[in-house]
Amino acid sequence: MAQVGANMEYQEYKWAYSIMDSSKVSACLISMLLIVYGSFRSLNMEREARERAEKEREATLLGGKPSTSSSSNNNVQTLSTMQALCFPLGSSVALLIMFFFFDSMQTLVAICTAIIACAALAFLLTPLCQYVAGGGGSRALCGRYSAPELAAALLAAAIVAVWVLTGHWLLMDAMGMGLCVTFIALIRLPSLKVSTLLLTGLLLYDVFWVFFSSYIFTTNVMVKVATRPAENPMNVVARRLQLGGAMRDAPKLSLPAKLVFPSMHHQGHFSMLGLGDIVMPGLLLCFVLRYDAYKKATLVCQMGQVPGPRSMGSRLTYFHCSLLGYFLGLLTATVSAEVFKAAQPALLYLVPFTLLPLLTMAYVKGDLRRMWSEPFIAPTTGKLGADFDV
Repeated sequence: MAQVGANMEYQEYKWAYSIMDSSKVSACLISMLLIVYGSFRSLNMEREARERAEKEREATLLGGKPSTSSSSNNNVQTLSTMQALCFPLGSSVALLIMFFFFDSMQTLVAICTAIIACAALAFLLTPLCQYVAGGGGSRALCGRYSAPELAAALLAAAIVAVWVLTGHWLLMDAMGMGLCVTFIALIRLPSLKVSTLLLTGLLLYDVFWVFFSSYIFTTNVMVKVATRPAENPMNVVARRLQLGGAMRDAPKLSLPAKLVFPSMHHQGHFSMLGLGDIVMPGLLLCFVLRYDAYKKATLVCQMGQVPGPRSMGSRLTYFHCSLLGYFLGLLTATVSAEVFKAAQPALLYLVPFTLLPLLTMAYVKGDLRRMWSEPFIAPTTGKLGADFDV
């Protein structure tokens, strides 16, 4: 009787045990780590760009020749209001193209994905290579690229090459992580208004293509595109050149549009999280981290010293609030997927859990008006406004 009761209790709370599966825990932790690292990487790039601009300004004033090396800030893309509005529409068009014409363009898609993922992996691995090289690897060797950057590029190319040969999920995840960090660090949201427009549009995009696309196209378009493997380019080359052996037997490639995490308790079971469910909320968290740094710098400029974190309000930053909301949203999405036994649009939960607490907190603190329109422009002219005018 005790065994029967235990089995009944397990079946009743099976969804609760499922959300504690290693694959789902890994998805939650790694996605949060990627967002945190990408956000701080973006903030560090912004600080380095300001310091470089200040040194060049001082060199110019002293009559010296300014440095001709390109700033890393030149690679940063700031989204405008129109781009935020058009992004969900463009994503829908791209999704439909992939849905209808994937078979005829899968080789091209695989090659382009490999090239982009190689560049993203190099961006991800560069700080590691710089740490290993120490202080002696900053000198440019090939044009404007330093030795650690070249080493990161070679290491990234090797990882992509092994992925093409094996199609292993771990290498695909490494490429996906590189893409996440690169997009979070190099794409910036200029204001809370643009952030709200972008995330709201993507929420509607995610809900439509996950919940309602099957009524129009007889299948879930989002899941179909995300899980469809592409033919290995090596197979195409082997057929064209009439080669045999390992090249003809190369596995199909699952494209790094998502991260997959295997379960330690259920053999062959994977949890999947789309890159957009990491990158898009990550852009919002990167924005609020930059605003937290701007607000702290403003206080230092006004008070002449760093304010001590005595109160709860000073300890709880906008970044902390949004990161906690992301965790709760991801947890809610996981529970919903287990309860309803169907794919869930993660942005349906992530956007409200990150955006609504942020808007509420900004309103309570009196920062909502500034964050909504021009958050990085100081109210008075001076060095602070010049430093943070992005």
